[in-house]
Order: sequence, then C-alpha cells, then structure tokens
Amino acid sequence: MAQKPAVARIWRGRTRPDRADEYEAYNRAYGVPPLEKAALGVQLLREDREEETWFTTISYWADIDSMTSFTKGDPVAVHHLPRDAELLIELPARIQIHRILVDLQHLR
Repeated sequence: MAQKPAVARIWRGRTRPDRADEYEAYNRAYGVPPLEKAALGVQLLREDREEETWFTTISYWADIDSMTSFTKGDPVAVHHLPRDAELLIELPARIQIHRILVDLQHLR
C-alpha cells in the first residue's frame, strides 16, 4: 500500500513577468526533479499578476523525518537553486510546513 502524505512543504517565490517563462522552465528542470525522486508527490503552481509572477512548489511527505533526510538538515531552511538570486525578485526567507488534515485526492 502506498504511503499517504502527512506533511506538505511549501515554497513560494516571485519573479518579474518578463522572466516568468524562463524561471518556470528553470524550476521544472532543476527544482522539481529532485523532489519527484524523493517526495510522495509534488506540485508546481504559477500565478501571473500584472507586476509579478508567483511560483509555489508544494511537496508531500510521509513525515518530518523523510523531509529532513531529503533536505539534509532543517526542513524549514530554504535551499535556493543556483540561479534563484538572478531570476527571482527576492530570495524567499522561509519554507512553510503544514500537517495535512484532509486529503480528498487520495480518497477517490
């Protein structure tokens, strides 16, 4: 039986609209693949606004220990990609960790 995710790790960053497509491609190529290999699931979300574009990456984990093993330390510490400083408006200072209370996707 597949493990059910109990914890979500959420990263948010924003870029200028003229760099959004470039950042999306970069994040898909370098940010998402390590998560696909280690997490139970991953989502990359994009919100285009007039002045900025927000990206949200949500990875799903069985527990904090598995997340800590992946991050090799503090799971709330931000691990920036090498080009984040160039492509993002500012470097995100934190990661959010949420316990999953309802997961309807896995009940269907």
